[in-house]
Amino acid sequence: MPDPSYSRILLKLSGESLKGDQDFGIAPPTLQYVASQVHRAWSDGVQIGIVIGGGNIWRGATYEATGMDRSTADYAGMLATIMNAIALQDALEKIGTEVRTQSAIAMPVVAEPYIRRRAMRHMEKGRVVIFAGGTGNPYMSTDTAAALRGLETGVDALLMAKNNVDGVYDADPNHNPNAKKFDHLTHHEALSLRLQALDSTALSLCMDNEMPIAVFNLFVDGNLSKVLSGQNVGTLITASRPAD
Repeated sequence: MPDPSYSRILLKLSGESLKGDQDFGIAPPTLQYVASQVHRAWSDGVQIGIVIGGGNIWRGATYEATGMDRSTADYAGMLATIMNAIALQDALEKIGTEVRTQSAIAMPVVAEPYIRRRAMRHMEKGRVVIFAGGTGNPYMSTDTAAALRGLETGVDALLMAKNNVDGVYDADPNHNPNAKKFDHLTHHEALSLRLQALDSTALSLCMDNEMPIAVFNLFVDGNLSKVLSGQNVGTLITASRPAD
């Protein structure tokens, strides 16, 4: 890979991206593929933090719709992210990646507690850091956790890895063949258009702090490395449009 455009990044993975062709859970070949893409970027010297969702195991909105208390449903979702984080940690370690998992929910038997300065030190020492448990608070998505952890640890960009969607569209490209893809947007445009690439709280956090966001399809081999080297393989969301 050419010299990376970003030296430290926060990679957001959806939990559902780990289930592969299954209806539920973690598909081992998919987990191994994701780990291989992260390992490649790590081998190129990029400092990496990861936030992972839990939708392959638990979707709080589904249970909330049946009458479950929202906070209870969200806490269960946080536990699902910890399960995914542990699985990803194991897959990364098996291919020689140095990795640490930190949890926003105290669970010292399986993960370190989230401590900002320790996380940054791990990154400086060349370790991938997986941030589990969301923000530790209900009513906050893992997209928001990704934006928050990225800002706290001083990353250069937030990378939103999508599953078989190659960027941000004005409609769902899986259901609308006429959906238009955006190559570049400002944070304000993305908020105004109410796009579904990531939630409005995460977008607002990034906008207020001028954090670039790259949205791309992780399931094209090498795409992560291309994004890191500055190639436009998805949609880039920035504070302002580049000069012509």
